[in-house]
Amino acid sequence: MVPIAPPRWDRTGPSGHATAGFRAVRRPMGHRRGTARERQQVIAATEEPRTLSGWRFSVAPMMDWTDRHCRAFHRSLSARARLYTEMVTTGAVLHGPRERLLGFAEIEHPVAVQLGGSDPADLARAARIAADLGYDEVNLNVGCPSDRVQEGRFGACLMREPALVGDCVAAMKAAVSVPVTVKCRIGVDDQDPEAALDTLADAVVAAGVDGLIVHARKAWLQGLSPKENRDVPPLDYGRAARLKRRLPGLPIAVNGGLRDLDSARARLAEVDGVMVGRAAYTEPALLLGVDPDLFGVPAPAPDAFAAVAAFEPYIAACLARGERLHAVTRHMLGLFNGRPGARAFRRHLSTHGMRPEADLATLREAVALVSRAAPEARAA
Repeated sequence: MVPIAPPRWDRTGPSGHATAGFRAVRRPMGHRRGTARERQQVIAATEEPRTLSGWRFSVAPMMDWTDRHCRAFHRSLSARARLYTEMVTTGAVLHGPRERLLGFAEIEHPVAVQLGGSDPADLARAARIAADLGYDEVNLNVGCPSDRVQEGRFGACLMREPALVGDCVAAMKAAVSVPVTVKCRIGVDDQDPEAALDTLADAVVAAGVDGLIVHARKAWLQGLSPKENRDVPPLDYGRAARLKRRLPGLPIAVNGGLRDLDSARARLAEVDGVMVGRAAYTEPALLLGVDPDLFGVPAPAPDAFAAVAAFEPYIAACLARGERLHAVTRHMLGLFNGRPGARAFRRHLSTHGMRPEADLATLREAVALVSRAAPEARAA
């Protein structure tokens, strides 16, 4: 077990981590789809299988959750999972506080940034900034259904504008050498998922996309809240599997409703990768099984207790910079779910961890409340 090193905010340029298996296609700015080269891209996606070793398992981008501290904590549980930032809009990247929005620690690799936007030129500039900061992948959000996102003309509403999404991908591909991917739904509102997903996939493949993450639900832009859109529309994993059979050369990952590693493993029989969201956040101990079960290598720590101990140097460095303990430990509250004392652990951190003087001793006190006996079985 290796302690998690304190964060270094190193911004020396592209890291080159975990990009093997992607095909990088540089394209001139303003290049339009429909050329002979673009048709060859579509043919390649139907004929040439590509691997995505770094994409086999990833933790979904989640607003207000997957900040830099969350990602560093998740890295203490899995060395192989690909981690994603919260969605960051192009306007925020271009005009906002970049260190606060895009800063990350070297221990987070492989780590991807998710961008929200629909202007190809702005996305190209934002992608170049992210790549120069060292991100291993740039992902375009074509799946978020919130009203605020729709008003900005990005997210899931772009499922209705596949040609524009293709232009956005082409612009980003021209700007960076790291992989450019898209996260989408299978359709929105009354769209036919068969036609909608195929049309979007063909557009981004023609633009040179390196991979597609499919949230296997439609999004209802009118009538359902973002929370309801995560649960109410029925899951259709078969739609993603059919797309993979049609485009075997396009790396495809599936997202939505994956609650444990057994369900993730079942999907890996059909597609190249799985992306887990809420389950990884609310039950982070499941990440301890990712490396041994899905990659065939040992986990960074033998159990959750050892993972906390290895994570202490990172927390200490954050405290030394003046950050509050709760900013980090709020992401750890579900770590011991299923063990006797888990509730006391959460309560202690939620109350004492909020205090300005809270420190590593506060965390250790919380951990001491948890039984080291084997965790109780939990219903799926």
